[in-house]
Amino acid sequence: MQNLSFFPITLNMAELGSRNPLPAVIAELDQPYRIGDDVPEELQAAARYGQVPNMFPYLMQDGYSRELTAREIPAVVLENSKLRAVVLPTLGGRLWELFDKASGKHLLHTHGTMQFANIALRKVWFAGGLEWNIGTRGHSPTTCDPVHTAIVKTPEGYEVLRMWEFERLRGVVFQVDMWLPEDSDVLLTAVRIRNPHDHDVPMYWWSNAAVPETTETRVIAPATEAFGSDYTTDISRVRPTEHQGTDATWLVNSPHAADFFFDIQPGHRHWIAAVDHDGDGLAMLSTSLLRGKKLFVWGQGDGGKRWQEWLSPGAGPYAEIQAGLAQTQFEHLAMPARAEWSWVEAYGNARLDPATSHSQNWDAAVAHAGARLEDLVPDAELEDALAEATRNFALPPDEMLVRGGAWGALESARRRHSGKAWVDEIGTPFANDVKLGAVEETGPWHCLLEGGTFTGAGSFVAGADWEELLANDGGAEAQFHLATMKHARQDLGGAIAGYGAALAADALSPRSKVLAHRGRALALLATDNTDEGLAELATASRLEPSNLPLLSEAMNLSIGHGNPAQALALASEAPAGMSDVGRVRFLTALALAGVGRSPEAAAILRAGVEIPDIREGEDGIAALWQQVCPDEPVPAGYRFAMH
Repeated sequence: MQNLSFFPITLNMAELGSRNPLPAVIAELDQPYRIGDDVPEELQAAARYGQVPNMFPYLMQDGYSRELTAREIPAVVLENSKLRAVVLPTLGGRLWELFDKASGKHLLHTHGTMQFANIALRKVWFAGGLEWNIGTRGHSPTTCDPVHTAIVKTPEGYEVLRMWEFERLRGVVFQVDMWLPEDSDVLLTAVRIRNPHDHDVPMYWWSNAAVPETTETRVIAPATEAFGSDYTTDISRVRPTEHQGTDATWLVNSPHAADFFFDIQPGHRHWIAAVDHDGDGLAMLSTSLLRGKKLFVWGQGDGGKRWQEWLSPGAGPYAEIQAGLAQTQFEHLAMPARAEWSWVEAYGNARLDPATSHSQNWDAAVAHAGARLEDLVPDAELEDALAEATRNFALPPDEMLVRGGAWGALESARRRHSGKAWVDEIGTPFANDVKLGAVEETGPWHCLLEGGTFTGAGSFVAGADWEELLANDGGAEAQFHLATMKHARQDLGGAIAGYGAALAADALSPRSKVLAHRGRALALLATDNTDEGLAELATASRLEPSNLPLLSEAMNLSIGHGNPAQALALASEAPAGMSDVGRVRFLTALALAGVGRSPEAAAILRAGVEIPDIREGEDGIAALWQQVCPDEPVPAGYRFAMH
């Protein structure tokens, strides 16, 4: 019998920490790969479309450590006679566990230690389960935030778990409805995205599942070719079964990290499965709108193994299978004005015959898997589920379980203020109450909407409406936020002038004054005014020496712009204890090497440096070790390169 329950579970995890107060204005989300000439022009054009320079107006989330303790977090459990699913609504609505009762196996990479790391658009992510990625290429800005979560009761009498949120980068509303019918072999999920704007919006969605990797795990999808890259080569058309002399559909055959976006031809059903030596493993199926299907492997090199241990300590290796709106993750699709997109996904145990699924005959393996998955959940059944979900989307919640962000309520208020259309909130209500733990974040912006004087905010907004309201206010705090908004959209000249005007007004709060100096410094550096920019950066850091993100950024940029001595000076002036922070220790070592004090840099590295927010693929520690300890092999703990 179907059962939906809500209670805490215990995981070994670190604190998420406070958000980074520095507005995300730096242009740092460039396309990391070149698209090869053998890729269709349609795909190349979609890869050029919709790129964003940064994650503004979001704040980064890099305040976590690696100090793990047992913590309780809310969980929703959906269970029937076949499956048990565990969902984490305060962490992006992640499907954390999918347990198949018949085989006794976890279909997802699920473990008891949740380790935050810098592999996401907002610099925080954790490995395992199945996540929802929206906005632009990368792990979602909502992946470690609470999302609105409720139970919806349908006219037929069963319960649906509903999660929804306002995504601030694209300004759209998304919802995920999840249900597990009695005796169903699959967990069903319906996703809806709504564009409230009167213009097209670049759209991106990928459902990303982590699956256990064994020596005999194979991934199967209904395609012979894929668009692939190993993170150093161009994106090009490849044959996964004959990739660089090996069959890369076997997870352990890839020497390095690699992506394979299967080129599923029109007319074929959209699915992907990762199965073990018994033929058991996760099958992901979807209705046709969710076109893309992907395999990602970390590879068998030192860097890939190090990353997996870094992300899932003691939990064993894993890979990822994914499903997305576009054919690859380098593309955005144009979502028309006022459009609503929806689809259904299904997850269950593929239960393939291992002799056929693991044979050398790829076509036979695909045909067999396709037939078994049609038995698991027929395509017509998924289409029926989509029709049913569409009817249920507007049903109001019966019981709220978790409150998400306050930004949807603010956007609703902004649109009412400007007379613009908004989504129907009956099925996805955004509580219009700034008292719901959101006074500090959104209270000042509600006040501005209501005609009050703007006295500053620690949060940020984007859009022409807000710029007009701030311009009409005209105060120093409004000028600072206007300058920040111009900076975020890369109007560097306007930003420099705006920051200067705000500082000249001499009425800024201490925090805004620091951020104005910092913003002006970044804009000056981006326009090659290096000396003035570095001086402004030092001013900002010295105004608030206890601001760890600012100190780290100032040291990094000082070194990068040829002034390691300034980095050392700023570190020496920081309050006691900050010099022991992992990234500050590394940057101090890097600066010491930059001023010719390599033995001191080597001593820091030999003593040990751990950077909790080290970026995916970041190899700076290893590079510095090779520079200052040239005759010694790089320690395994410092090898984070993807190759």
